[in-house]
Amino acid sequence: MKITLITVGKIKESFYREAVSEYRKRLSRYCSLEIREAEDERTAERMSDTEKEQILKKEGERIEKLLPENAYLVTLEIEGKSYTSEAFAKEIEGLGVRGQSHIAFVIGGSLGLHKAIKKRADLAVSFSEMTFPHQLMRVVLLEQLYRTFRIINREPYHK
Repeated sequence: MKITLITVGKIKESFYREAVSEYRKRLSRYCSLEIREAEDERTAERMSDTEKEQILKKEGERIEKLLPENAYLVTLEIEGKSYTSEAFAKEIEGLGVRGQSHIAFVIGGSLGLHKAIKKRADLAVSFSEMTFPHQLMRVVLLEQLYRTFRIINREPYHK
């Protein structure tokens, strides 16, 4: 299976980079992983709704250019569907059984995702109703993907 992770912004902190590197190494047993980064826009502390929409649109256009053709598109959104780890593994396994060999996950920037990207999604997933830094979400998603493949392969995983 091929997994493409499309994110807004680069990881600046070394501890996040190290975690991403570790999960990338672990996932290499189970899938081909590619990470594509879209440039993020600077955000001010106080912005109008129009300014927020402009930023989301610019980031959305950059994400759009990075989306792989024919991939099953999963967006990470607060409004998305929540899963247990086991149910998420079943969902991913089911995609493979149905012939979806390429899954693209999209993590937006600090303001989230533009509505045009959300509309393109085949599935919207929520890891929590809370808001997390998008750099941390990259690590959380990779950990959950690793856990997913361990569950699919009936291998032990930390609970």
